[in-house]
Amino acid sequence: MRARVAALLAVGALVLAHPESATAEPMDPAIERLVLDEGCRDEFGRFTPRPGEDGRAVSCEPDNVAFKKLISQYAFALAPTAMHSARTTGYGGFHLSVEANYTTIDDGAAYWHKGTQGSRDPNTAQASVENASPASALSVYSLKFRKGFGFGLELTGAVGFMPDTSIVSGGADVRLSLLEGFRTGIGGYLPDIAAGGGVRTITGTPQFQLTTVGIDGQISKPFPIASTSVLTPWIGYQYVFIFGDSGLVDLTPGTNAVQACNYTGNNQPGNPDPGKMTDDPDDPEPIFDGSPVCNGGTNDDFNNNAVFDPVRLRRQRLLFGLNYRYEMVMLGAQFIMDLVPPSDAQPDADDKRDLEGEDSQYSMVLELGGMF
Repeated sequence: MRARVAALLAVGALVLAHPESATAEPMDPAIERLVLDEGCRDEFGRFTPRPGEDGRAVSCEPDNVAFKKLISQYAFALAPTAMHSARTTGYGGFHLSVEANYTTIDDGAAYWHKGTQGSRDPNTAQASVENASPASALSVYSLKFRKGFGFGLELTGAVGFMPDTSIVSGGADVRLSLLEGFRTGIGGYLPDIAAGGGVRTITGTPQFQLTTVGIDGQISKPFPIASTSVLTPWIGYQYVFIFGDSGLVDLTPGTNAVQACNYTGNNQPGNPDPGKMTDDPDDPEPIFDGSPVCNGGTNDDFNNNAVFDPVRLRRQRLLFGLNYRYEMVMLGAQFIMDLVPPSDAQPDADDKRDLEGEDSQYSMVLELGGMF
């Protein structure tokens, strides 16, 4: 029996991991394109300086609102799915499964066209200037392991990846089934109720770090079929916390700041900048501020390195699931949707304003596994 279950899991893994791709272009983040003033750089990311009021070149400024919207939609796809009924595997039981999660995005939005890489020219390997055809959905494929510990307690470990990107996700869940154990009598008619939470974080991209935390609750009721099958529908609610932080991003990657400056070192003792001296006409002294010293060039492009504002958002989600178990083999499907529009889920007024008009998202989660 165990060999038969293992074979079914292997087949299921191949089916879930190799569906017809919904992705037309590579979807790795390219947030260096998210700038407020398109005129500060050309389409290839080269700095196009123009003088500001102080005579210095106007630097590129990051578009923090576009970054916030991009993180919000990535996070919906990468958040814990809470893909389970309210009943645990039980004391000593465990559940191994493969999971496929498909999430809609607003692929027509400018921040998806500019903020993701797109394809490279097959002849020159030159990167595209924007993603001409973003995917309409993001996919995440995960391997999950659930283990019951008695008294309604269950722990889950998960690791997954997002195709057409370098993003790898991982995390863990914990939940407590509050009414588990009632099989006969009045308690046997009551539904199972569980509460728990999970965390997912990512690696694989240097452009930003994204962590999502979900607090959830489910109500479910198993319905035995004959003596070998069980059908279990459930409904749940999840409150998601989103933490997104960018790395240091060069907003003009097409210009080499060191070459444009003809860099000779930092402005410090032993390497003074002739243009930075005190105002004393009789005995001017160098001012050491550690900034780059240029020999005939300009250091304006050094100002185009930026960190986007941290993103701290919320999402509220409804979960509708159905699980079918035949002996040790389990098949499941779950539909996830925003309970309220993304802007309405935010406690902060600025976040509400920035996400105003953003579309709700939906996820379809499929699972194949075995319970032992």
